[in-house]
Amino acid sequence: MKETIVSTPLNRLSPLSVRERSACMCHHGFACSSFQAGHALHLIQARIASATPTEWADAIVEHADAATGELTVRTLDGATHALWNSGGAALEAPAGTPIALHVRYGVLAVGRTQFNVALS
Repeated sequence: MKETIVSTPLNRLSPLSVRERSACMCHHGFACSSFQAGHALHLIQARIASATPTEWADAIVEHADAATGELTVRTLDGATHALWNSGGAALEAPAGTPIALHVRYGVLAVGRTQFNVALS
C-alpha cells in the first residue's frame, strides 16, 4: 500500500503586505524599529547628509510639542518647515533652540545629536 502525504498549503505573504501590516515598536513605547521618515536615523542617511555640507540650513525652533513629536523650525533665510520625529527631537530642541536642518535627506541636528525627521 502506497502512503500518501497530504500537506497544508503554505500561506505565503508578499513582502508588501507584510510591510503594510508591520507597526514600528516606537508606537508601543519601545525603541524605533523603522527607518521611515521621522523614525530611527539610518547610518547611510546620516553619512550622505554629512557628505553634502552645503545643503545644511541653520534654523531656530519656533514650536516643539514633545507629546506629538511635532516641531516647527524657521531657517535664517525665513523658510518655515513643519517636522515630525518619533525619537524625542522635540524634547531635545524646545522652542528657541538653534538647530541645523538638512531638508534633502530629512536630518535634524541638535548639537551633535541627529534625528531622522519627516518634513511636511
